[in-house]
Amino acid sequence: WAAHSGAEPDLRIVRNGRRYGIEIKRHDAPSVTHSMRIAFEDLELNGLTVVYPGTQPYKLADRIDVVPVHMLCDDPDALWRTK
Repeated sequence: WAAHSGAEPDLRIVRNGRRYGIEIKRHDAPSVTHSMRIAFEDLELNGLTVVYPGTQPYKLADRIDVVPVHMLCDDPDALWRTK
């Protein structure tokens, strides 16, 4: 999915009537990007999850959570836990 402004999360999912963006990052310390902020507005996201190769889940910002990719193998609901 892409917004007119060019913001495009890697994946956009609608779950139980709520819109979520999924970003997949290769680096160990993801940060909030301008594109993420625009995606919230233009795509009317309720939350955004950043999947990364690290070891610990954490909150990056309001409605933006970071989840290690290894957690998704054992617990796919980790994408939605803090939403």
